[in-house]
Amino acid sequence: MRVLIAPDKFAGTLTAVEAAEAIAEGWRRHAPGDELDLCPMADGGPGFVDVLHASLGGELLAVTVRGPFGDPTPATILQVGDTVYVESAHACGRHLIGDGDAERASTYGVGELLVRAVDAGATTVVIGLGGSGTNDGGAGLLAALGAAADEPLDQGVQGLIGLTHIDLAGARDRVAGVELVAASDVDSPLTGLFGATKIFGPQKGIDEARLPVVDGILEEFAAVAGRRSSLEKGAGAAGGLGYALFLVGGARTPGIALVADAVGLRTRAAAADLVVTGEGAFDFSSRSGKVPYGVAEVAADALRPCIALAGQVLIGSREMRALGVESAYAVVDLVTEEQSYADPAGSLAGLAERTARTWSR
Repeated sequence: MRVLIAPDKFAGTLTAVEAAEAIAEGWRRHAPGDELDLCPMADGGPGFVDVLHASLGGELLAVTVRGPFGDPTPATILQVGDTVYVESAHACGRHLIGDGDAERASTYGVGELLVRAVDAGATTVVIGLGGSGTNDGGAGLLAALGAAADEPLDQGVQGLIGLTHIDLAGARDRVAGVELVAASDVDSPLTGLFGATKIFGPQKGIDEARLPVVDGILEEFAAVAGRRSSLEKGAGAAGGLGYALFLVGGARTPGIALVADAVGLRTRAAAADLVVTGEGAFDFSSRSGKVPYGVAEVAADALRPCIALAGQVLIGSREMRALGVESAYAVVDLVTEEQSYADPAGSLAGLAERTARTWSR
């Protein structure tokens, strides 16, 4: 039996690569004769570069950039021919914010990653957007590329208060001739009821009472920098990084679709008898551009059954099937939550072994 194993990361415990290996280990215990194809996945968020490197190869380039608060932060970019893949979370991820003030967190380091990519000779730069802890409308990125303004662009959204002028010529020149692709499944505009601040601000630590204020600052920023781009789908991705990329000529593409194409997911699904996906918490939000839904769609197109393994399963069978998943299995149904966190790989392998008893021939 041929089994395609295509999970996302299990946030906080396992990378997508580690999750795929754990599932494979457990599956082999019960069905050592099955042919397993490991295809770790990502949607543009944390793990984006590692997943693509696992499937595409290429050269990993270690760089140091500014973190959200200006401290030197190690990061990695992936060069595959003339294309360079960048993970914005390396420079502005939530894990780098900690207890810091998200309103003062900058995306300057993401701009530095783009500069390094261009300097490496890239003709195409693909930027994975997701898992950010910033909400500065991408102003920091623009500053790193060479934009100039009458207020500091690299001090987070707070630095934009009072901004009346911005010159984007330097930033646009820095990436002239380079195709910029924003890989994200977030389709929010920059501001408003469904914008970056209102939807994602609370999870970044912005107080509920501050949301209208911060959104207003970004409204004023957009009025100066270019309102039309702020209304585009995806402008609100990664706290407005999508908007900044649009301002310098970038275009958005769905992250899960981009990764699926890059790793040949459709061909690999067609060659399998069963597709296994997974993530930390499998719930109905998985429909919003997350890996399990994207993998299940590909499996359905290939007329292959798809199942999911997760830390927790928080939806019923009807919702599950609406996502294209035949069955979903939870680690916490096998071991306690404490045990699952103490040994995430072992717990997931145990779940995979148990699942193989049902699904393997």
